[in-house]
Amino acid sequence: MKIKFYLVILLLSTAVFAQQKQVVTSVDSIKKKIGADFKLTLKTTVDSKSKVVFPKMKNIGALEVVQSYPVDTVKKDDRYELIKKYGLTQFDSGKYTIPSIKILINNKPFLSDSIKVEVENVVVDTIKQKMFDIKDIAPADNSPGDWWKYLLILLLIAGIGALVYWYVKKHQKKKADEEIYKTPIEKATSLLNTLEKKELWQHGEIKEYYSELTNIVRNYIEEAIEIPAMERTTYELIEGLKEASLKKKLKLSSETIENLFVVLKQADLVKFAKSKPLDYEITEDRKKMERAIVTLDKSIPVVVENNEEMLLNEMQRQEQLRKELQKQKKKRIVITVVSVLFLLFATTTFFIVTKGFDYVKDNIIGHPSKELLEGEWVKSEYGNPSVRVETPRVLKRIDLAKSLPKEGMTLIKEMQSFAYGSLMGNFYIMVSTFNYKQETQIDLSKALDVTLKSIESQGVQNMIVKQEDFETKEGIKGIKGYGTFSKIDGVSKSSTKLYYEVLLFRQEGGLQQIMIVHEEGDKYANEISDRILSSVELKKAQQ
Repeated sequence: MKIKFYLVILLLSTAVFAQQKQVVTSVDSIKKKIGADFKLTLKTTVDSKSKVVFPKMKNIGALEVVQSYPVDTVKKDDRYELIKKYGLTQFDSGKYTIPSIKILINNKPFLSDSIKVEVENVVVDTIKQKMFDIKDIAPADNSPGDWWKYLLILLLIAGIGALVYWYVKKHQKKKADEEIYKTPIEKATSLLNTLEKKELWQHGEIKEYYSELTNIVRNYIEEAIEIPAMERTTYELIEGLKEASLKKKLKLSSETIENLFVVLKQADLVKFAKSKPLDYEITEDRKKMERAIVTLDKSIPVVVENNEEMLLNEMQRQEQLRKELQKQKKKRIVITVVSVLFLLFATTTFFIVTKGFDYVKDNIIGHPSKELLEGEWVKSEYGNPSVRVETPRVLKRIDLAKSLPKEGMTLIKEMQSFAYGSLMGNFYIMVSTFNYKQETQIDLSKALDVTLKSIESQGVQNMIVKQEDFETKEGIKGIKGYGTFSKIDGVSKSSTKLYYEVLLFRQEGGLQQIMIVHEEGDKYANEISDRILSSVELKKAQQ
């Protein structure tokens, strides 16, 4: 009956193929203390012409190879016995498996047997060992190590404030300019008054005074008469002004043009020849410039537009206004997007500095295990004998009957399995129940070994096994197997370490199993696992 029962447990296992015994495997002890060496011995018997290659390895499974001994050769009649020994150790307590090792005999691979060993903790003798009182809590180090965080926050706030202030002031200045300078003559007159208030020449800045004075006049001529005045020399400007007066029928006197020429020439001498006019000459030059632009403005003929021209100009003005509004709208959108991105960057930086990158990654970027933990949990019953458990998602029924040997199917009255996720994914949970036709004596430790072998058969490596008793809130006792193993990505060949927990319970006529697998170090997955295991409620099988 027991032999048939263990065939049933192999429903999670893959097929195992037997081979001819060519390598004899042994170990000096299956239990050792932490840090002690296991002596693994491999023996094979061959003829004198055979070539045997034992592998050179740094690790065998989860155990470290601390010593690789030379091969011993013992002659027996016309054959030779080759003996290879490895010294293996592990510094974490638990149950481990020394996996099969491939030995090449005449370039043909042969596998050694796998052996389970156990690493035990070193028991401390508290009677002989001198004990000491617990030390008082040491005061925390109050060194000023966080001041830079607050300084960075203040700088970020100040930067945001400066950006907003700059934008508002620029917008206000532009609006003010549009309201004040409605015509070229108003703009020129206002700028001349502002120039006088600066009192540049009174403070010895004569060159700067004449530069601003001539720039005001040249800008006015460009805007009012529409000739390029800024890039022309004095002579070219006067000639252009004379030509424009003829084409546009400007009523300009020779005296006005002469006064303008004299002041511009004086400005050239000040700027380029370091001439220093007297105070009354500077005052007179300013008056001449003011009279010149007033005369120029009065000389511009007033064009009386007919209805068609007025309509055309109005349409052009409306089109120009529409384009200007679109331009301002695009500008506002760009400024808004930049401001939002800047605020997002500042906020992200603030939380990284104060809370850490993991906080930002989990709460802003997102974390799959965190979403499972904080989602809506479901409490339901699965299988027979039923397992009532609370999970972050509803477990879906899966069919494992195809992997069950036909010999074992005759013993099972009912088998059900439910799962969420993937065994090789980020998070996986499976609940399986077996209800047998006849009462069967179940060895939970051996059932756990078979379950772990089924996991190993799926390509995992470096499995570490630990075992302890487990008891539900209702007092139902079982066992808990837990530890870690590594999964290998088939594409990138990268390795990820996973943590697993397996609960097994035997009841009258039934077996109940709960398996949880997730990435090691995932704090949210650890909370999910604890919550699931603490919610487990078991019921007896219905006969």
